[in-house]
Amino acid sequence: MKAWFCGGMLAVILALGGCSEQQWLDHQGNSLSHADLQDQWVVVNYWAEWCAPCLHELPEFNRLAERPEVTVLGVNYDGVSGDALLALAQKMDIQFAVMGQDFADSLGLERPQVLPTTYVFNPQGELQHSLPGPQTERSLLVLLE
Repeated sequence: MKAWFCGGMLAVILALGGCSEQQWLDHQGNSLSHADLQDQWVVVNYWAEWCAPCLHELPEFNRLAERPEVTVLGVNYDGVSGDALLALAQKMDIQFAVMGQDFADSLGLERPQVLPTTYVFNPQGELQHSLPGPQTERSLLVLLE
């Protein structure tokens, strides 16, 4: 299991080089840090525009993202970035933060072999579930208990 914020496993903290410096930008240019993820369930979803099951599950993640105890973050499988990612997220009505590959790499997430793939981290920052295939708000909420 990997801890990804201050207070997690010492080896991972040392590998990150200090929690206060680790920050990422989402598709809208908003900053996200380790501190923003503390005490939250974090759900990271890999998706692509050409993936039909990904498109089908996006409204489920939009609903999940409305819950205050959950942070939903997307990662575009194709590595789209900048203005193109912002336009794509708007076109697809993604209402949660979409992060770059640097975010996924810093969490030690492997590039998924199937899409969609969802990773669930508990509030202590430990990877709890790696879920290939489409998810629903209900299926994820069961895992967050």
